[in-house]
Amino acid sequence: MHCRIAVDAMGGDFAPTNAVVGAMQAYEQKKNFDLLLVGRRDEILKVAASHNLSVSDDMIVHTDEVIEMSDSPMSSLKKKPNSSIVVGAQLVRDNKADGFVSAGNTGAMSVSSIFNIGRIKGVARPTLTAPFPNENDGFTFIADVGAFVDSKAQHLLGYAILSSVFIEEIYGIKKPKIGLLNVGEEEGKGYQLITETSNLLSESDINYVGYVEGKDIFKGTVDLVVCDGFIGNILLKFAESIIPFLRARIKDYASKSLMNKIKAGISRTPLKEALKNANYELHGGLPLLGLNGISIIGHGSSTPLAIKNMVLRAKEMYDKNLIKIIEESFGQYS
Repeated sequence: MHCRIAVDAMGGDFAPTNAVVGAMQAYEQKKNFDLLLVGRRDEILKVAASHNLSVSDDMIVHTDEVIEMSDSPMSSLKKKPNSSIVVGAQLVRDNKADGFVSAGNTGAMSVSSIFNIGRIKGVARPTLTAPFPNENDGFTFIADVGAFVDSKAQHLLGYAILSSVFIEEIYGIKKPKIGLLNVGEEEGKGYQLITETSNLLSESDINYVGYVEGKDIFKGTVDLVVCDGFIGNILLKFAESIIPFLRARIKDYASKSLMNKIKAGISRTPLKEALKNANYELHGGLPLLGLNGISIIGHGSSTPLAIKNMVLRAKEMYDKNLIKIIEESFGQYS
């Protein structure tokens, strides 16, 4: 069966332009999958015309409602059943698409994916897994980074299993080392959730190496750091602020004198090269792991490049049969 990827054309701060342009860039680059653009037909066609994109009529799945970034996730799904976020997830549910990609309302996308696509048997809660750059010129993955803000020990074990399979299959890291985020590496530290989770991780068959601290994320001490979504989302938002902070400081430094401006100009290229792994656009979005289908959630400010890479990631997950592998592996690890 030919792969079909659905894209939320109305999702994101710069929709539909960035969503349509990015999706079409992915399609034009590969052309080995079918693309479905979900959203308001007239707006999609307007973007296509202004950017000289060959969007055919059968690529568009028309919806006349849009879930805004400010909308409440749960209530918006009920109030806007014909929104692009709901219909896109239903396409996967109904086997009319193999994956759904959106840079829209994260909460609504998560809830719609869970309710419409459904969870793999045995998965209590899906997880969002994010790559953080590390000193080894690779990535340290964090799970969960905000799919749920309150978790029990059993949920964190599930995050570890789901993310471990994802890292191994997509990034080729065999038996990834897993650490549990804590305030110290010593046994006995941390609150009850940490102790309970550590016990469950130790009893499982995954490669759990013990507690890690925040400093270990960028050091690359382990391949995967497990934490609850409340902490993980704070870490993600903090990490996303680092590069804009550096840019602002360098710009301020350069504005103080001509010599400073020259120094800043000289350092710009090596700094950009050194921090390229930190560019979220290259990863696109984050997979919601643990579902019966592919769901990828992007940043609200996603550029066309980010959308393009989200679509290509969805295609890679399809090509590697990741959902089936997770389904088979989940029972084995747990």
